[in-house]
Amino acid sequence: MDLNHRSDQTKVSKSQLRPGLTLLATPIGNARDVTLRTLDALRDADALACEDTRMARRLMDMHGITLGTRPLIAYHEHNAAQATPRLMRLIEEGARVVYLSDAGTPIVADPGYRLAKAVIEAGGGLSATPGPCAAIMALTLSGLPSDRFTFGGFPPNKSGQRQSFYREFLGAPGTLIFYESPRRLAASLGDMLAVFDERDAAVARELSKSFEEIRRGSLSDLSDHYAETGAPKGEVVILLGPAASIPPTEDMLDEALRDALGEMSVKDAARTVSEALGLPRRQVYERALELK
Repeated sequence: MDLNHRSDQTKVSKSQLRPGLTLLATPIGNARDVTLRTLDALRDADALACEDTRMARRLMDMHGITLGTRPLIAYHEHNAAQATPRLMRLIEEGARVVYLSDAGTPIVADPGYRLAKAVIEAGGGLSATPGPCAAIMALTLSGLPSDRFTFGGFPPNKSGQRQSFYREFLGAPGTLIFYESPRRLAASLGDMLAVFDERDAAVARELSKSFEEIRRGSLSDLSDHYAETGAPKGEVVILLGPAASIPPTEDMLDEALRDALGEMSVKDAARTVSEALGLPRRQVYERALELK
């Protein structure tokens, strides 16, 4: 491969694309959300890797970027084992390779993480252009707490496995974010209700597109709505608010203190339990003395 390749574009690029792998964030719906840095990187790259070559060509054609003689290599979960060595050879030769998923930020619920990991393990250069991400946009619009959140990706297809998957997040603090297929949305919300019980929630779909919709409400209301209306159109993000805070009872306080007093001094036990239950330290200390 000719590593002295220079794009034949008439526009002067300022991307200063580095040798190695650059992950490119692409629009999740609205084509105008692509960044100037991403376009510059598409012009300057020596080789391009992508989930779907048709999607990559469409994006480039839309912005007047020609592929020329540069290789356009499909890279997805079904061919990653075969495509990775070819891309790694290019990178080892000093090529500037870019990777873009079908939509959004690569690596987020995306097979590109395997390629990025291979580059890191080989000591190659890795960089990225920031841009659209459905999970973050949905969180921004959800009205749910955003100071702490957990991204869970795609849940399993079958109900039993899905409920087991959701149980892994029962103790997670903050808002939970999941991607889901529209045809499984109603069933997935029903499984969530069975595992998490009632919580504030939101369903975001068609983000950044003309028919963008954010439906907010209780988990039971959303579950009932989509069970009645059927599968919506467009990609879906489900967001689940944190569990409601329940004030600790006297029995809860006493149980926590007895456990702590079995291993700690009164002072340390009071401090530990006070922080865990969110109660005033003096109140907890006085109760610890009574139990001691």
